[in-house]
Amino acid sequence: MISVERIAELPGHQNPIYTVENSQKQHIFFTAGNDKGVVEWSLKSNDFVKVLMPVKSSVYALHSPSFLPVIAVGERSGQTSIFNFEEQKVTHVLQHHRLPVFDICSIPSKKELLLSSEDGTVSVWNETFELVYQFRVSVETVRVMAISPDEKLIAFGCKDNLIRIYNLEDYTVNIELAAHTRPVTSLQFSPDGTKLLSGGRDAVLNIWNTRDFTHQQSIAAHMFTVYDIKFHPSKPFFATASRDKSIKIWGADDFKLYKIISRERGYKSHTLSINKITWSRYNERLISIGDDKLVLVWDVRIED
Repeated sequence: MISVERIAELPGHQNPIYTVENSQKQHIFFTAGNDKGVVEWSLKSNDFVKVLMPVKSSVYALHSPSFLPVIAVGERSGQTSIFNFEEQKVTHVLQHHRLPVFDICSIPSKKELLLSSEDGTVSVWNETFELVYQFRVSVETVRVMAISPDEKLIAFGCKDNLIRIYNLEDYTVNIELAAHTRPVTSLQFSPDGTKLLSGGRDAVLNIWNTRDFTHQQSIAAHMFTVYDIKFHPSKPFFATASRDKSIKIWGADDFKLYKIISRERGYKSHTLSINKITWSRYNERLISIGDDKLVLVWDVRIED
C-alpha cells in the first residue's frame, strides 16, 4: 500500500515554474521558470534560501552534474549559463543555440554536458565548457533526453513523435522508436536499465524493453500531456506528472497504478499543470512544481 502526505507548500514564484533540480548538497534544490531568477530551497527547513542568479528569459532546463560544482541553466533565448557554486557566480555563458534549450543532461564517465534545443540539434560540451561536438537529431524540437544507467545509450524524445536511441560512445543513431501519436515530452530509463519509459502529449505512457527496444506496453496514463517520469531512488515504484494536474504512482515491476495525487482525490495538490517532479536524495521526498507557481513537497512511502 502506498501512502502520501503533503509535507510542505513553498510559495514565492510569481509565474509558472517549469523545472526543478537537486543540488550536489543533498538537502538543497533549485527551481526556475517564467520568473526573473533561479531559486534555491532547503529541505532541512522546507523554506526559501535565496535567488541564486538572475536570468533574462524563461528557464526550461536546470542540471547539476555530479562531476562539477555547477548548475547549468538553459533558457528560452537559447543561452545556457553555468553558475559555479564555489565562486558563487556565473563563470561561463554558452551561446551556441539560437532557439530554446529544453533539456540538459550529463555523462559522468565522459565528463560531458549535453544540451538539446528547439533547433533539433544536441550540443556536447567538455568539463571546461568548450563545444566539442554537435549533431542533428531531428528537424524539430528535441524536447527531452535520458541516459541509460550504464552510460552506453542516450534516448532523445522529439516533437516529431519519435524516440531516437543513440550510442554514447560516438553519438551515432542506433534505432528509432515509433509509438506515440503526438510529441514525446518525457523519458526515463529504469534503474536496472532493462526498460525505457516514455510519455507524450498523447497522454500515453509507453514501456520499451531495452534488450532489443521492442514495444512492451502502452498505458493511457493521464488525461493530458505526460510531462515527467521519475523512478523512486530506492523503492520499486515511479511517479508521473501531467498537465491534467495529477501525479500518479506506479509499480516499477508490474506497471500498475497504485495512487493518484490530485485535488479530486482529496489532496491539497496543484491547481494547474504539473510540469516537473524530482525525488530528493536527502530524504527521498517527492518535489513537484507547476503552472500554479507552487513548489510542493510530498512524503510517498510503502506501508505494510
